[in-house]
Amino acid sequence: MLAFEAKNPDYKKLILEKLKGQHFMKHIGMAITDIEPGYVTAEVELKQIHNQQDGITHGGVTATIADIAMGFAAFSLVEKGKGMVTSKLEVSYLNPSIDGKLIAKGKVIKAGNRLYYCEADIINERLNNTSTLVAKSTGIMCTINLQQ
Repeated sequence: MLAFEAKNPDYKKLILEKLKGQHFMKHIGMAITDIEPGYVTAEVELKQIHNQQDGITHGGVTATIADIAMGFAAFSLVEKGKGMVTSKLEVSYLNPSIDGKLIAKGKVIKAGNRLYYCEADIINERLNNTSTLVAKSTGIMCTINLQQ
């Protein structure tokens, strides 16, 4: 994993505060389980509400967990007073996710002045104790100025 330094020493506290306003994340039962500079892990316990019509996890759930993990990985590196939005999101679906837990490991690959290139591996930890790489995602995150 690449080593990054957070520009805001209170980045974890700020991320935890921002998560309180992440209503869609709460709606799907997603949680952030690890926060480090340039790296965030997000998880969701899969339930029937996450499935599409054939009984596998909906691609939108996979995209959402990847987007949030990458976005907060990038956000962990910005200075106070800045925000982060997704500029580009791409998800390559490799295998179906069926049951158990969906885990996204988001990381920053390159941090620029305004744009952050990120990647995420999305893994399905199944109830039968197997793990499968479900998708790989790339994203470009963009800093924004927050009104003070």
